[in-house]
Amino acid sequence: MNYIVFDLEWNQSPNGKEDSVEHLPFEIIEIGAVKLNGNFEETGTFHKLIRPKVYKKMHFKISEVTHMDMAELRQAGEPFDVVMNRFLAWCGEEEFRFCTWGSMDLTELQRNMAYHKLPNPFPRPLLYLDIQKLYCLQYGDGKNKVSLDMAVQLQGMEEERPFHRALDDAYYTGRILSVMDMETFGTYVSVDYYGLPRNKAEEYRLHFPEYSKYVSREFDSREDILKDKDITDMKCVKCSRMLRKKLRWFPYGQRFYFCLAVCPEHGYVKGKIRVKKSEDDRFYAVKTAKMADEQDVELLAQKKEDGRKKRSAKAHHKAASKSLKGKSKQNQSDKVS
Repeated sequence: MNYIVFDLEWNQSPNGKEDSVEHLPFEIIEIGAVKLNGNFEETGTFHKLIRPKVYKKMHFKISEVTHMDMAELRQAGEPFDVVMNRFLAWCGEEEFRFCTWGSMDLTELQRNMAYHKLPNPFPRPLLYLDIQKLYCLQYGDGKNKVSLDMAVQLQGMEEERPFHRALDDAYYTGRILSVMDMETFGTYVSVDYYGLPRNKAEEYRLHFPEYSKYVSREFDSREDILKDKDITDMKCVKCSRMLRKKLRWFPYGQRFYFCLAVCPEHGYVKGKIRVKKSEDDRFYAVKTAKMADEQDVELLAQKKEDGRKKRSAKAHHKAASKSLKGKSKQNQSDKVS
């Protein structure tokens, strides 16, 4: 298998979100990639600038970070569809896996493809390696993210190129990848959420040593998600046994639900449902299940109580506001009469 380590630079509306084009918040202006073989040795590179079609002025922050300007893009850039077709051809027909630093690049690549009405050739699920995530799993706590330039410094690598240009960042990401323990951490693939399951049969189920992940199809509402038994059921991460819940699913904020289940053989399993919005403004769920210890049990119980208190306070505030409005209207009515 080959590894296509790629990076994108993009521009956005110079006037902020209010002037962004729908479904294209970021317009790609540069693609850089490094191809690695199965031994993580470099076998080729790809680099192209893209002539902007949507945002014709550079956002000041993009210019500041990348040192690119519109004159360079107009002169040296090519149309997105031309560059994209060349990039896919360069990736080759042999089996490959995309690798990125972070989780945004594949989403923005496909958004730009959709905007330009290019066919999407990628499979569902589209699995890739988020090298930033894997780096944090191997060298950190798996939660706190490290920037690419910081990872290069921590590894004592020579900084022979600048950062924040597509090919240079792809090069450094490839170098980080080549020194990592991929036999251990390469199994922790990420799944792209741009191309969601089209129906129930296609829903994604991924299994890892310490946890499992389930990605649902789209729903019309958050409430519909919690009516789906496949989403709310809990199975043991280790033996796949259907589990009894000790704490039933409870909301925490606007986007999260948590639960706690018990396996008679392997102990506690904690569940988390994250509700996300799709490109079509519908809803889908990403459920993760992980083995849990006594500390996790206490934290979940505290989360449930905190959530209950917040909802109670919110309901009380709403009722008080309604009562005040009612009294105000009554006072105005009394004055008139």
